[in-house]
Amino acid sequence: MGRNLQSGERLRPIDLARRHGLSTQAVRNYEQAGILPPADRTPHGYRAYTPLHARALDAFLALVPGHGHATATAIMRSVNRAAVDEALRIVDESHAQLLEDRRTLRAVENALAGLAPGTETHSPSGPGGTFIGPLARELGIRPATLRKWERAGLVSPRRDPLTGYRVYDGADERDARLARQLRRGGHPLEQIAPLIAQVRSAGGLEPLEAALHDWHARLSARGRAMLTGAAELDAYLRARG
Repeated sequence: MGRNLQSGERLRPIDLARRHGLSTQAVRNYEQAGILPPADRTPHGYRAYTPLHARALDAFLALVPGHGHATATAIMRSVNRAAVDEALRIVDESHAQLLEDRRTLRAVENALAGLAPGTETHSPSGPGGTFIGPLARELGIRPATLRKWERAGLVSPRRDPLTGYRVYDGADERDARLARQLRRGGHPLEQIAPLIAQVRSAGGLEPLEAALHDWHARLSARGRAMLTGAAELDAYLRARG
């Protein structure tokens, strides 16, 4: 079937490369990786590509922004070995991941909205911070839970030099409150830890608003890119018959 589909206009590697802004080596690499169907060879052993290969390259380059290089490669490999159902399953999994990322973003926003104004710097045990007992009572959790969150990297209390007790400053309290909100939303600790780290790197909750806006924009761009990739993939599937 491959030879039939590849009949017609012949394209040199340089033609395919220039059309897509690539190097000829990149085109050869894509063929070797299974992203492009195998090319015919001239009597002198040179690769002879066709408009079908151009379609395949269009599809792959359109899939990459929405799905990533590895997933786009897996999709094209499946199509080129006529495993279309497998390719569509990979596409579905990628869309499901985007949906999960949207849910995570919504959970973070809900968690942040659930934090009362001023709680970021509230310290019931004084300006130097609060101990584990008072903080646990205020959050409605057990001290053992706070220790578990510490092991998971969600909070990083310092130790009192005289007593050795854990002391939670304003940032630790903020992180603990955010962790509590996310745990209530059903998120596991391994998902919460990187979100807490993002709050810390942003320098608090207010600077995080810009990061959340950027997160929204990236998810929207990814969704649009998936639509573009789907259109090009469909065109390639039609060209293959």
